[in-house]
Amino acid sequence: MRTIWLASFPKSGNTWMRMMIGALAASDDADIDINALPERGGITSGRPPFDYHTMIDSSLLSFDEIDRLRPGVYAAQAAGWRDDDDPEQGLQAGSDARFVKSHDGYTYLADAAPLLAGARGADGVVLIVRDPRDVAPSFANHSSTSLDEAIKTMGDPNGSFCGHPDRQAIQLRQQLLGWSGFSASYLDQRDIPLLLVRYEDMQADAAAELGRVMAFAGDPRPPEALARAAELAAFDRLKQKEAETGFREAPSRVAAGFFRRGQSGAWKDELTAEQAAQIEADHAPMMRRLGYAPAFTPA
Repeated sequence: MRTIWLASFPKSGNTWMRMMIGALAASDDADIDINALPERGGITSGRPPFDYHTMIDSSLLSFDEIDRLRPGVYAAQAAGWRDDDDPEQGLQAGSDARFVKSHDGYTYLADAAPLLAGARGADGVVLIVRDPRDVAPSFANHSSTSLDEAIKTMGDPNGSFCGHPDRQAIQLRQQLLGWSGFSASYLDQRDIPLLLVRYEDMQADAAAELGRVMAFAGDPRPPEALARAAELAAFDRLKQKEAETGFREAPSRVAAGFFRRGQSGAWKDELTAEQAAQIEADHAPMMRRLGYAPAFTPA
């Protein structure tokens, strides 16, 4: 089975893409349940699969000790060392591809081994990116912080999720590397093939972007199946379902919901000119590399 990482800086469209992939497995007369995707959607930072494969309680280890063992976990899962007891096998779309979410930057250990195990861990990576000016308000909402604090974290190359040394987080530490650093870490690695997907292109033609992802994974689908999956997992529909049933992946403290606005260019009425200029000052080179034209930073 081919393993494909779905990598993104938080709030860039990863969950939306996972919902579309999951919708491919829905029967012709069925809707999708946002809280019950086909197979549990794996994430590279999950503690249960780490504990399962290493037979070690991860709460007993330091961040660095865990990281030294993580490549072996991903290599074992990709090699097929999985059974019904494995708590997190990854999202499957009724196909031979296994899609695993990741907010881990593509980093290397002290011995130069890739944290995500390189070609031993996955056959490829889909890097999902989004205009950082639109990421910032959504990231602030998700993290229950101010916009200024979210912008600061996005510009911090040492930023992380679940990296507090004084508490036990539900997931393993994820080194975010800042918005630019995260993108660069995947774009510049040469260990595994990469497909770049932009959130804005998903909005323009979700079925086409889903089709690119499935073809990259070695499982192309017919246009009608892609169109139906994109319709079932349309952003407005996901937002409505969350309002009706809740969404188990949403942090309990997030009042505005996991699926918030989902619009491109909404930063223009959410950020001050100073905040937008700060994001551009932090990320202008990568923004240009990914096709996001700065509005306040000179060319």
